[in-house]
Amino acid sequence: MSESPSSGPSPQTPSMSRHRPTQQATTLRQRLAELRGPAVAPHPLDARALAALAANPGCKRRALLDGAGVDKAVLAAALGSPAAFGQSQFAFMRGNAFEARVKADGGTELMRLLYERLGGGGEVPHEVRVPDLAAAGPEGRAARTALALREATEAGCWALLDHPMLALEVAGSPAYLEPDAVVVHPDGRWTVVEIKSFPVIDGSADAAKVGAAARQSAVYVLALERVAAVTAGAEVGHRVLLVCPKDFSNLPTASVVDVRKQRAVTRRQLTRLTRVEDIAAALPEGTTFDPECSAQELTAAVDAVTAAYAPECLAACELAFHCRAKARAAGAVEALGRSVRGELGGLTTVGAVLAAAAGKEGDPADPTVAALRRAAALRAEALEHRGASVEGSPACR
Repeated sequence: MSESPSSGPSPQTPSMSRHRPTQQATTLRQRLAELRGPAVAPHPLDARALAALAANPGCKRRALLDGAGVDKAVLAAALGSPAAFGQSQFAFMRGNAFEARVKADGGTELMRLLYERLGGGGEVPHEVRVPDLAAAGPEGRAARTALALREATEAGCWALLDHPMLALEVAGSPAYLEPDAVVVHPDGRWTVVEIKSFPVIDGSADAAKVGAAARQSAVYVLALERVAAVTAGAEVGHRVLLVCPKDFSNLPTASVVDVRKQRAVTRRQLTRLTRVEDIAAALPEGTTFDPECSAQELTAAVDAVTAAYAPECLAACELAFHCRAKARAAGAVEALGRSVRGELGGLTTVGAVLAAAAGKEGDPADPTVAALRRAAALRAEALEHRGASVEGSPACR
């Protein structure tokens, strides 16, 4: 049988395939706007929040809210569980003043510190390009940053990019990130500069704060690698420059931090994040996180998305107090910590754990149940001996 002309592939098929991803992206943006609230502007993700998101990839609630651009601080306040943490105004002003000092005179002091740590000998460069990165909106600024990086790399010169804008895809949605600075070396290497206001005293700083700065810098490195992949001769350095006040003064000092481990962990965690569109598709119709809604409506909307609460969330997520209250009310063992949750195996509630320890529930052949019963027996024995010793003491005679 001869094939009719109409049975062949349609000439519009390639065009339709080219437009389908754009249509899907538009539909997703519309859906996220509905979740956020039609009149609510998206709340931008910064590297600190992104590092916290990657540290808890199993939390669909945070992935959806961050992907949709929901302001979690406003949402937490509307739910009656406002966030009790954040940077003080004094610390914010002090940090801005220190950063301005480091970058004064066209970044002369900053380039001196970087050249001492990563320059490789010779004199400190006197000619450093400081390109203008101004543009309309985050997308325009990200495009302008990418252009400035390519131009400086092609020119083979030193360049200091002050507060560039980088883009990184997170759970299927773009996140725009703004590092303190990025330096382009003449050999095409790009170095992230992170400026923090915590002090370096006698050559050492708070390990927890340095670790947080390293994780934050690793996010910037990942975003830079996307631009470097399409820039000839470019390479993103895995060592970042951390600039802090020296001792108890306002004088800057710098150290080099290797972020290869943090970069690998962050990349792995981001790839494991559930895509935002899959989470949004599973929500009941009409679900919204619009702050104009009532507390009851917002509570129902938040509870429609599963969370993965852990005590560490209290230092990283604005919704942590709401999630903790829910976890405690449900008797979830996650409220006791990830390590405890891992040790308890299939026992997911505090009630089930206590019942297993008392011998009322659970399979005796289960190692977790056997360990709980053994621990309960040892505790009862210790309390019995303590009670006997108290009764036998002279004070009880």
